[in-house]
Amino acid sequence: MAFLLQFSIVQMTGQEDSVNFETILSKKTLGLNENLRVDFKMNKDGDNFNPPDFKGFRVIGGPNQSVSNMWVNGKRTFSKSYSYFLSPLGKGSLTIGQATIEIDGQVFKTLPLKVNVSESVSISKDPDDPSYIVNENLHLVAEVSNTNPFLNEGISIIYKLYFSPQINVTNVGEIETPEFENFWSQNIKIPRLQIERGSYKGDSYNYVTWKKTVLYPQKTDKLEILPLSLDVSVDVPTNRRDFFGNRIYNQVSKKVTAGKRIIQVKELPVNSPESFNGAVGDFEIDLRTTKTDLNASESLQATVEISGKGNLKLFSPPSLQVPSSLEKYDPEYNEKVSTNITGMKGSISNTYTLVPQFQGKYPINAVEFTFFNTSSKKYETLKSKETVINVLEGPTSFESNKPSTDSSIISNNILPSINQFKFIKTNPELIKINSKPFIYSISFYLLLLLPIVIMIIIIVFFKSKKITSSEREEHNSRRANKLARKYLSEAKKNLDKKDLFYVSLEKALHNFLKSKLSIETTDYSKQRISELLLEKNIGKEPKQLFITLIENCEYARYTPASNVAINKDYENAVKVISEIDKVI
Repeated sequence: MAFLLQFSIVQMTGQEDSVNFETILSKKTLGLNENLRVDFKMNKDGDNFNPPDFKGFRVIGGPNQSVSNMWVNGKRTFSKSYSYFLSPLGKGSLTIGQATIEIDGQVFKTLPLKVNVSESVSISKDPDDPSYIVNENLHLVAEVSNTNPFLNEGISIIYKLYFSPQINVTNVGEIETPEFENFWSQNIKIPRLQIERGSYKGDSYNYVTWKKTVLYPQKTDKLEILPLSLDVSVDVPTNRRDFFGNRIYNQVSKKVTAGKRIIQVKELPVNSPESFNGAVGDFEIDLRTTKTDLNASESLQATVEISGKGNLKLFSPPSLQVPSSLEKYDPEYNEKVSTNITGMKGSISNTYTLVPQFQGKYPINAVEFTFFNTSSKKYETLKSKETVINVLEGPTSFESNKPSTDSSIISNNILPSINQFKFIKTNPELIKINSKPFIYSISFYLLLLLPIVIMIIIIVFFKSKKITSSEREEHNSRRANKLARKYLSEAKKNLDKKDLFYVSLEKALHNFLKSKLSIETTDYSKQRISELLLEKNIGKEPKQLFITLIENCEYARYTPASNVAINKDYENAVKVISEIDKVI
């Protein structure tokens, strides 16, 4: 029986506020094949817990956290612990280092503890020993669908964890995961673990399916699948009972492994056809085009598709051969493959874009595809149907209308028509361009004077378009006045809508100032406006009226206004703009 031994207490002096932070080991001496449980326990809640590095051990479980909070005779008893399950990596004296935690602003540490690891010990066969009970009632099994497949033939491996109804599995963690070297592999997702009933060595067991993987061997001869190892926490019932008569359970951590599996991979039969490219399974081939009647320079798509069940992701569809008068572009690969426990199934395809160059009828030869059928254990060759492309309009070629049954002739280049290049002159009557010297000729002087003439024309053109600064200011003033009248016009339309009226009125006043005083938006403050109006000799009354209108626009955003006030503000805006405009 694995009883807990308590060691290492860090205590803070005091009465009721004393803090205990301690390390509890399940055993002080253990065999190389045994596991060690370590609990870090405290009597007050803390933060920032840091475990030791567990040098010399492999952490196979944890941390598991448990909290106990009880009141007995009005006195509170609190307990909190972090539990780890460790497996020693070697023999000798190993050390469990210090753990730290922060409680009430202070950091507490445990003392390091020594653990002696000896040779592997024989497992007790005491039926009351929890370790023996777990060893006899917990098993990890790897079920392989086929241990003697062909090269590239799909197989599956399913890992099942069997446990008898006598024990309860509380936690499972994966320690070692096989990498499936020399296999193409894909894990099958298990949505959630479900307990099922089954049989192990003739006895009734519960089991869960832990892992499913599909494998395709990529080499022949003996291939090794490394073991999968799990760390399982198990609650084992004892003969003891608590105060209320409930059975007491002991928790035991157990490492289980499925063991190595050897897969003997067979070679494929020799003398495979030339069209064989590694496809293994059961497949079908299809060649289809988007259209068969079109004009020259139009395009169509031709698709070569392989569908069925097998190693679809491990080979490519065969290539498409077309006559040279059909321009062929690089194919677009498409894959619609799903993988379940029985292997891959679906389809892969290459889609080619073809563009005919001449009118006529052009056959696309059947595509040949060979695969190894694992059911019949023979190579099978399939051919797609032949397709004829009918090009209705376009340039003619003297070969295009000749029927041909020889694919080698069709695949050769199509000779162009004899009259195709008739428009090219064979006697052009060319004249030597250097028969007369170019320099100092009339053309030479004309080209020399041409840049000067162009510059003079450009200067005259821009001078004729140039306007004086006064004309520019007058133009800007007219434009700003037009904008001001426009906004006043909008304000007049919105006399019955307070918000829109004051927005339009404020824009009109702003644009008027911008045109008359050259004031920018950054300078648009009442003090600055007052100073500029004073510089322009604007009278006190119109100046004050303008400032008042600006303030009314600001107040209108937050306070209600009557129709009388709105009409009055509009009339005052017309009046003040006219008076300021006359003075300026």
